[in-house]
Amino acid sequence: MSYSTADSFRPVTLDDVRGAQKMLSGVARATAMEGSRHLSQMVGAPVHLKCENLQRTGSFKLRGAYVRIAGLLPEERAAGVVAASAGNHAQGVALASSLLGVRSTVFMPKGAPLPKVSATRDYGAEVRLHGQVVDETLAAAQEYAAGTGAVFIHPFDHPDVIAGQGTVGLEILEQCPEVRTILVGIGGGGLAAGIAVAVKSVRPDVRVVGVQAAGAAAYPPSLAAGRPVTVDNPATMADGIKVGRPGDVPFGIIGELVDEVRTVSEDELSAALLLCLERAKLVVEPAGASPVAALLSDPGAFEGPVVAVLSGGNVDPVLMERVLRHGMAAQGRYLAVRLRLTDRPGALAALLGALSVVDANVLDVSHVRTDPRLGLTEAEVELHLETKGPAHCAEVGQALREAGYIVIG
Repeated sequence: MSYSTADSFRPVTLDDVRGAQKMLSGVARATAMEGSRHLSQMVGAPVHLKCENLQRTGSFKLRGAYVRIAGLLPEERAAGVVAASAGNHAQGVALASSLLGVRSTVFMPKGAPLPKVSATRDYGAEVRLHGQVVDETLAAAQEYAAGTGAVFIHPFDHPDVIAGQGTVGLEILEQCPEVRTILVGIGGGGLAAGIAVAVKSVRPDVRVVGVQAAGAAAYPPSLAAGRPVTVDNPATMADGIKVGRPGDVPFGIIGELVDEVRTVSEDELSAALLLCLERAKLVVEPAGASPVAALLSDPGAFEGPVVAVLSGGNVDPVLMERVLRHGMAAQGRYLAVRLRLTDRPGALAALLGALSVVDANVLDVSHVRTDPRLGLTEAEVELHLETKGPAHCAEVGQALREAGYIVIG
């Protein structure tokens, strides 16, 4: 389903992006470009991180939202704007509207993370919680726009939004003029389309690679079909790129200018987020870490220098904890084991002693004695362990078996 108007299908040009850059002067930050020695060693060429996670509101979305709202006619501004988002676009529209003196209403799903809801309100928007999924929230925002005359600000399917996001591409060329490959996450496609317009217009030799989460990858089948195709029930931890259908406007640009679209797994996303935190000291949300995930999955596939766009850093603390544990497990640094032992004094101490011999750090212990599955003298223990890699995990399992414990999970 598209929310574009007829005006939305005008082409996006380099002049549009340059005009957006002038408009955003003093509004959006020219975010830092950080080198990554660890990733450079993996790839065999310089790798730089474009830190849009350090942008105002914590993501690139402010750029496109501001350009779109600034381009409204006076009577349109007077009617106010409305948007629908679970987080980053919501905050971008809220701040852009406040800076421009425009009233904003933002619809968010009822399950949206509280920090994102609070931040959107703090930036000046009236927040309305509606629906359980973003599609329901979008429908409510569209209904509000039709009933009030407020202008709907689409998160990616409008030339002004794409031009605003394209300013990231101009900054990359200024900060890393020798760049050969740019990796960027794709949801609806606004950021990738904008970067492609800006970069390919100046440096057609630069390879632009889009990255999608495998569980929400609408672009590969869409590009194969030659038209936007809807992926039912997209599922990924990377909510910033969890979009079931490409935008009509960015789809045309990406099909023409983006060289390749790759997909990454949930394990690769969590490992990338963990790497950004540990090695680069950068808090990045799963969607923002998707370009790094692509580097981890196939480091030899990209000609350097490489720029990976970290598109956002608005990660819910609860999700961050889960993702970090997932990432540690994927790297063999976190192990959960369940086993049975005789329920007698000292049994648990003996088990922990066996683990200390192989230097496994116990993070959490769950001890169950009353369960119909257990015998009269049995207890079940679940242990969460910090380990040092796959070989160490195997060593822990072998040590438990040699000590006579029955590992059941």
